[in-house]
Amino acid sequence: MKPRCIGQLHRSSVRIALAMALPMMLLTGSSRAQDIYAYPAKGQSQAQQDRDRYECHSWAVNQTGFDPSRAQASAPSSPPPNQPLPPQGHVVRGAGRGAALGAVGGAITGDPGKGAAAGAAMGGVAGGMRRRQQRLQQNQQQQATSQAAANSQQSQRTAYHRAMAACLTGRGYTVN
Repeated sequence: MKPRCIGQLHRSSVRIALAMALPMMLLTGSSRAQDIYAYPAKGQSQAQQDRDRYECHSWAVNQTGFDPSRAQASAPSSPPPNQPLPPQGHVVRGAGRGAALGAVGGAITGDPGKGAAAGAAMGGVAGGMRRRQQRLQQNQQQQATSQAAANSQQSQRTAYHRAMAACLTGRGYTVN
């Protein structure tokens, strides 16, 4: 045997692994319908099994409105969880309101400049807090929406599996 360099040996190992893995990936597919195990209790041929699976899949999709082969594509996409809200000027507006109120209060005490400065600082802080609260509410709403979508999809998937199992059982298969 002629000695090979490590790189050639690694490449040939990768090729062999891919050659073995690719057919397995193609056979499993992306459909979750393969989670259902059905034994042909009446000795159905492979052609009959394929036809029954296809017809039961179509029937289950019609009954439930859920197609597991398209579940990922039709799932509602949610915005990224940390997508910030567009700037709305909470801090600036808060500072402006605070400055106005501070100037009025300062005018009463005799120094509207100091009152306006103090009011602007407090108004800016209040505006920042308002902005933070808005972001927290947005994140909570996004989490609730994502959870509801996941729950809905799981519920639809369960209904599809029950319909598929009922159909296959009716055609003489033992389903587990």
